[in-house]
Amino acid sequence: MVKLIRFLKQYTGHIAGVIILLFMQVLLDLYLPTLMADIVDIGLVNEDINYILKIGGFMLLIAAGVTLCAIVATYLSSKTAVGFGKILREKIFAKVESFSLHEFDKFGTATLITRTTNDVTQIQQVSVLILSMMIVAPLTCIGGVIMALRQDTSLAWVLVVVIPILFCIIGVTLKRGLPLFKVMQEKIDKLNLVLRENLTGIRVVRAFNRIEKERVRFDDANRDLMNNAIQINIIMAVLMPGMMLIMNLTTVALIWFGALRIEDGTMQIGSLLAFIQYATQILFSLLMLVMLFIMVPRAQVSAVRINEVLEIDLDIIDPEKSKIADSEKGTVEFKEVSFCYPGADQPALKNISFSAKPGELTAIIGGTGSGKSTLINLITRFYDVESGSVLVDGVDVREMSQKTLRAKIGYVPQKTVLFSGTIAENIKYGKEDATLEEIMHAAQVAQATEFVLEMEAGFEHPITQGGTNVSGGQKQRLSIARALIRKSKIYIFDDSFSALDFKTDAKLRAALKSEVADATVIIIAQSVSTVWDADRIIVLDDGQISGIGTHQELLNTCKVYREIVASQLSEEELA
Repeated sequence: MVKLIRFLKQYTGHIAGVIILLFMQVLLDLYLPTLMADIVDIGLVNEDINYILKIGGFMLLIAAGVTLCAIVATYLSSKTAVGFGKILREKIFAKVESFSLHEFDKFGTATLITRTTNDVTQIQQVSVLILSMMIVAPLTCIGGVIMALRQDTSLAWVLVVVIPILFCIIGVTLKRGLPLFKVMQEKIDKLNLVLRENLTGIRVVRAFNRIEKERVRFDDANRDLMNNAIQINIIMAVLMPGMMLIMNLTTVALIWFGALRIEDGTMQIGSLLAFIQYATQILFSLLMLVMLFIMVPRAQVSAVRINEVLEIDLDIIDPEKSKIADSEKGTVEFKEVSFCYPGADQPALKNISFSAKPGELTAIIGGTGSGKSTLINLITRFYDVESGSVLVDGVDVREMSQKTLRAKIGYVPQKTVLFSGTIAENIKYGKEDATLEEIMHAAQVAQATEFVLEMEAGFEHPITQGGTNVSGGQKQRLSIARALIRKSKIYIFDDSFSALDFKTDAKLRAALKSEVADATVIIIAQSVSTVWDADRIIVLDDGQISGIGTHQELLNTCKVYREIVASQLSEEELA
């Protein structure tokens, strides 16, 4: 909550305005019953119409002032709460953007979305209530008690009896409702998770005829959330009629005992009406506090969840004094590198040592789960090594700023990701200030120009979310163009040619040779035909290097490589 309060300081002026306006509203509101008592006890008794009109007009002015203060205070409260929510979402998004892959895995995408949206909304709603009710309710309650005692002290025993009963009801309600509020957000997380998995995996769901099964799964999560909400609403539904019953009984008791005092001549009618009005204000202020107590527990749960994101210690951070490489050649070197995923029993990489130099094509090949993509994640510093070091241009990547490191790299991931927007915007994602000529050149090298120009809008053709309106091969070529437009010193292609036909693959490789001739190129592949012309092939097996060399050298010296070749090529092709 300390962070939340710190964020609110940006809206100090608005908060101060709300406090002043609400304080004025309460003072004016508390003065109205006294004026009403004067009209009844003085104006009506003396049949003084002028006095009644005078005080009545004054009451109308005060009522208008109360309304104006309430409207402006509500506006400032809402503006502050919405601005506060905006700041929170920005902070959460910025923090999440700095997460390593390990932190993403720890939280999960569904809960991060819920925390950025629904949890922030809960904080916004309770912020409005705090800025209004937290100020109005105590002031009204205390002021109402003082003003009521000024009218008559003998009826105060009614309030002494009623108020503890109200607090008992509030206590029982919170005791039963608080645990339900705590699990509400978790159930929303679960619902978001199921929904997201179904939307992103809709093709798999339909291909395996699992629509009904997934519908049942969603209904279970939805029903679980509904049942929890119903239990909360039942508690709240009992609370409100109970509160109103007590308030009405209090009014009846005040009228009953007040009438007896009027009959004895110890109390005026106007004083009784004012006392009832003050008692109503006191009870309504307690009702406002009840509403606040209902909202705060859920908001508190949301605040804890938000703080879990904001206060997490990042695994990967920039050094206080980052080093800058003396050379800008793009050399990549691994020195005795070992790495193990959090919670894994066995290391993903063990004692990896090799170097990749500019002007050379370094290929990495191995079976599924051999550690190829893990190795790439260490170069881009998506993870940090456990032992050893990864050097780029002679500097340990942990001693470089992440921005500087990744500016050196043109990366084409294994899973192609395109963003909603145009084709040109997706290619420019690699270089924001790229010109149309640079975009067209990158697309031409990536063999994307032909299919792009066949589209009606060309480079302005819209890409849907996830790139679902282009084929897998087209997505790969656009992803390659996005990396090429950076003109990087290091290019990493993580199994980036798997969706291309043989003819397109051959053209792309021929165009790439001249385009990246002076850069360090690292290709990850499972196909021997993709890597056999590489200057250096690194064979990975179970997280270890089984061999390093050219295609012919490895055929003679590396058993694992010979097995991979034999499984993919016929004897004629091998010969």
